[in-house]
Amino acid sequence: MKTQSIVIAAFLCATCPAAAFADEGFFLSLNVGSAELSDRFDGFDVDASSTSYRITAGWSFNQNLAIEAGYHNFGRFDQTFDISGAPTDVSLKADGFTIGGIGSLPLGDRFALFARAGVFFWDGDADINGVTQATPGDTNLYLGVGARLALTETLSMIIDASSYDLDETSASVLSVGLHIRF
Repeated sequence: MKTQSIVIAAFLCATCPAAAFADEGFFLSLNVGSAELSDRFDGFDVDASSTSYRITAGWSFNQNLAIEAGYHNFGRFDQTFDISGAPTDVSLKADGFTIGGIGSLPLGDRFALFARAGVFFWDGDADINGVTQATPGDTNLYLGVGARLALTETLSMIIDASSYDLDETSASVLSVGLHIRF
């Protein structure tokens, strides 16, 4: 009897609507992921990855349209090169603020696909052997796609892939996180 009750409760939780995509309201998202950067810097071909994180807050106007603003830190992209037998350390990092929009396509009561686009206000540091060589910064485009699965009425799990333009290069980020509705 106890096993049957657990199975029935699990079935009901999995199949009942969770009101996952309410019409309007405030939300907060926290993501962590892997950032990839391929760039040519001062004659070095940097191809590195790092752990990145993002926090965003926004407002959903309805189940299909929202705005967001947030902070994204790409971490440090470190790579060591051998130049005439001497190790040369190259380190690049960037972070900044975003503002943009999200378009969502609910596919049922608990699952949705989404696309993100907006502007990324960033700055960075580029070091060779611990000496700062450049401090670039700019305002560029970001784009992303992802999916959201409602776990409860207010909590969803998200996964997304985003690309951030950084002057003449771009950083790609694959992340997972939590989306909290208030």
